[in-house]
Amino acid sequence: MHADASGLTDKLAAPMNAIVSRHRAALMPMLGGSGPAARAALENDEAVRKVAMFCYPLLPGIVRLAVKEHSFVNFVMNNRQHLLSRLTVDTPSAA
Repeated sequence: MHADASGLTDKLAAPMNAIVSRHRAALMPMLGGSGPAARAALENDEAVRKVAMFCYPLLPGIVRLAVKEHSFVNFVMNNRQHLLSRLTVDTPSAA
């Protein structure tokens, strides 16, 4: 089972990182907005699940064919700190 989890990480980490980078502005409100609030929201299963469900349709089609939404949501829930860490870092506003 550990090999399956490692394979899933290999398949999903890069696309998820790309989604987080591209859609930061849309994802931040789901985690409370600012860096400190986002860090706290990573402990909130409902907030992380909401982010995962937002991100799933943004995955490449071939990935969605291979990985069903339920598996993806579980993957994000289990790897939230690693996958969503970019969202929890305060960055200067671009606007």
